[in-house]
Amino acid sequence: MAYIGQGIKNGTFAKLDTSGNTYNGSNVTFALGTQVGSPVQLLVSHDGVIQNPGTDYTLASNGTQITFTTAPASGASIFIMEISGAVGGPMNRDINGEELILDVDGDTSITADTDDQIDFKVGGSDILSLTSSTKVKEAGKETIWIPSAAITPTQSNGCASRTQVETTSGRPDMDVLDFDASSDEHAQFSVAFPKSWNAGTITFQVYWTTTATDTDGVTWGLQGVAVSDNDTIDVAYGTAVVVDDAALSAAEDLCVTAESGAVTIAGSPADNDIVYFRIFRDVSDSNDTATEDARLIGVKIFFTTDLANDA
Repeated sequence: MAYIGQGIKNGTFAKLDTSGNTYNGSNVTFALGTQVGSPVQLLVSHDGVIQNPGTDYTLASNGTQITFTTAPASGASIFIMEISGAVGGPMNRDINGEELILDVDGDTSITADTDDQIDFKVGGSDILSLTSSTKVKEAGKETIWIPSAAITPTQSNGCASRTQVETTSGRPDMDVLDFDASSDEHAQFSVAFPKSWNAGTITFQVYWTTTATDTDGVTWGLQGVAVSDNDTIDVAYGTAVVVDDAALSAAEDLCVTAESGAVTIAGSPADNDIVYFRIFRDVSDSNDTATEDARLIGVKIFFTTDLANDA
């Protein structure tokens, strides 16, 4: 006979053995004799009345026990059946490459009809194929490297202009900005963050070196402000955050600070903003004890995304 309607749902149904449980009007938690992933995987009858998952009962002990909201009375008739498969629990059968339909109109699905490949379709369009070699980008912590070539001295109280310093002929030269030990000096750079940035706080690391052999400390500070379309650039920076570092034993050794604390960007960061940063040597900090120039090589900015891409 012809059948009109949704396809028959396959599933596994098993009555649980709860004969060892004692119902006395006081106890509310009982063993299931198995482990269940969700309350909706159980069909529970209490004296002939079907119980509502999550309301009349929940799971306990990592799914190995059931807890009733109201304690079953002495002599209560409790019938519990585990439901799995297409009804709502874990799939216990091999679908062998068949398309798994996920929505009502049938245009969103998962298919594995090609060996070792999973295909995802949303709204009738293929959006993603995964294999063992596929790398999926996730939202999270990202970095941006700002070299000294992208950093300029500020007009007021600026550091020395960028200079190229030769180490030894045929070896790496250093592009650096020199910061004096006698007074706070500043430089600036800007970043147009990707749309995937969550517009939250950032942290930073400073890469630097020295002009002389020394093991004294240097303190670096960073502050930022976001500027939107049609807004003035003549705005104040946010609160500075500093990070300390001790020079290594010889000039031209690379020094890398620890990651700083959180820097709050002033303004109201939003998509398509430019964020202006000001970096400076904080010689007034008690940990800045080096008596020679500190040479800035670059800054690494850490930020957090809440989207996988900028689409």
